[in-house]
Formats: sequence, C-alpha cells, structure tokens
Amino acid sequence: MTKTIVVWLGAMLCCALWGSAFPCIKIGYELFEIPSDAVATQILFAGLRFTLAGVLALLIGSALNRRWLVPKKGSGIKIVKLCMLQTVAQYLFFYVGLAHTSGVRASIIEGVNVFIAILVASLIFHQEPLTARKIVGSIIGFAGVVLVNLTGDVGAGGFALFGDGCILLSTVAYAFSSVYLKRYSKEEDPVVLSGWQFVLGGLIMIACGLVFGGRLTVVTPVGIAMLVYLAVVSAVAYSLWGVLLKYNPISRVAVFGFMNPVFGVILSAIFLREAGSLGVMCILSLALVCAGIYIVNRGEKTTA
Repeated sequence: MTKTIVVWLGAMLCCALWGSAFPCIKIGYELFEIPSDAVATQILFAGLRFTLAGVLALLIGSALNRRWLVPKKGSGIKIVKLCMLQTVAQYLFFYVGLAHTSGVRASIIEGVNVFIAILVASLIFHQEPLTARKIVGSIIGFAGVVLVNLTGDVGAGGFALFGDGCILLSTVAYAFSSVYLKRYSKEEDPVVLSGWQFVLGGLIMIACGLVFGGRLTVVTPVGIAMLVYLAVVSAVAYSLWGVLLKYNPISRVAVFGFMNPVFGVILSAIFLREAGSLGVMCILSLALVCAGIYIVNRGEKTTA
C-alpha cells in the first residue's frame, strides 16, 4: 500500500467516486423531491445513505477477512469521535450547503480541504513536517481547482452562509477526521473504523432528521438506486482512503483531494449542466493538479 502506483490509483479511484457525489446528491434531491429549504429531510436522506454505507463496508470487509469485523474493546470512543467529525459534522454541513449552492461552487470550496488537512496534521498534531515543497505543491494544485471552476457559475452571487459557509465548515471537519483516522489506524483496522462510524453517524442523522420533521414522501426505484450508489461511494472510498492513510503520510494521500473538485466540476457539467465549455480549461486545470500532486509526493518517504 506504500507503492507509488498503488497510492496514485487508489487515491484517484476514491476521488472519482467522491467527485461523482456532487451531482448525484443533487439528482437524489430531485428524485426524492426534497426542496432546498427542507433541512430535516436532507439530514434524513444523508443518514440513510451513511447507515447503508456502513453496513455495506462491514459486510464487504467481513467477507474479505473471512470474519465479522467488530471493534476492539475500548474502541468505542474512537468510533464516536470519528462519526461525529467524519459523518455527522462533515456531511450535515455538506448536505445542507449543497442544497443552497451549485455543484460547481461547492467543488471549489471543497478544494480547500487539502490545505486544511495538511496544516492540521503538521501544525496541530505534528504528525509530519510542513515543508516548502508541500506548501508550493498545495498552492499549485489549488490553482488548478480554481481554474477549472472559472468556466462555471462560481462567480454568480456572493458568499452565502447556508450554502458556501456550510461547505467550508464541512472541509474543516474532514481535515480533523483525516488526522484522527490516521492516528487510530495505527492500532485499528481502518475498515472497521469507517464501517462502524458510518453506521453510528448515519443512525444519529436519521434520528435528528425524524425528530425535526424530516420525511421522504416520494420514493421510487430510481431514487433508491441512487441512494444505494451514494452508499457504495462512501463504503468503498472511505475504506480504501483509510487504508492508504494508515500506511502513508497524510500529505502524500491528502493532496489527491485536489482531484475531488475536478471530478465534481466535470461530472456536474455533464449531469447538471452547470458549467459551460470545459475543454481547454479542464486540460490546464488537470495539468496544474497533477503538478501539485507530483511536487508534494516527490521525495516523500513511504513510511508513515
């Protein structure tokens, strides 16, 4: 899991899956007829997704390991911390924010999470040094994220608290969850951590959604299929991401997060028709993102 080709392919697969979540969540809102002001129903929808994602992750992991994946004694507090950051906080803000902004605007703001993750790991938890190479690579990668968004509606309207503000808060929660997942994975199976925190976090979100009046009144086979796909995205991507974080420095993996907005913008442009022509801009953006990833990874030690 420390070989460069494995890290690159694994991280890119995670980013492609996460990038597809931008348009798929908004399409899910349309299929279930969830309006942008129905916050409780949005939370309920997210809770159902993550509970199912946790069950899928645990079933797949148990099948691969030929044993039931159960937490170790004393792991409960770790799972609670992860679920509150990685599922409840991150996705509560993300789902509410995405309902009040476009997929393109959400994508560019999500690109900030790479900066935050590297800064938190380096300056707060001291898990790795913050070098000039990492800073330069991050800036170049984020420039690619900005560039690909310039062709969309990113400039439309001002900063909205319930839209852009919530997306920004979700990136902060993501950064801290990555650091804790890295720390806990030294002694725990990352699939166990991801699966159980998804189940717990999803159940908490379902309860909150129901208590505050959230209801899914329109349920169709297509809508259920979309919900299942979103659950698979989380189950596969977060489990694989956790494994990569366990065996590699956070900056070596987190920098691939710059690809999330690129995939998000491209797929939003295709499925939501939110962006115009992405031809030349997309190529230039991908070049900058790849350059940033290369700079951060160049000479990086493969041991955590």
